[in-house]
Amino acid sequence: MSSTKRTSEAEISQVVIKILAGEPNGEANFARLLYLIPKYITLTPVDLKMSKKRLGESLWEQRVRNIRSHAKSPNNYISKGYLVGIPGGLRITSLGIKKAAS
Repeated sequence: MSSTKRTSEAEISQVVIKILAGEPNGEANFARLLYLIPKYITLTPVDLKMSKKRLGESLWEQRVRNIRSHAKSPNNYISKGYLVGIPGGLRITSLGIKKAAS
């Protein structure tokens, strides 16, 4: 990925389902996801910039939380049935497990 580009919400969502596919009960809270995601992808300098909307969060962290807040968007992984929101985090669905394996 180019250092002038940002990692998209869809790219982050794909990493999330891969992580959750290996987690107990297929779920994790946001703190765990935020810890694990950088182990799966290289974040760009743009990703690492601080969010103007969420104080104390970088832009990539905001996009992880956007998976839940954008749940009704047509291309969102919750809307597509790959993930469900749980208190404080996300859980993978059976459809998401199939997607993670592809």
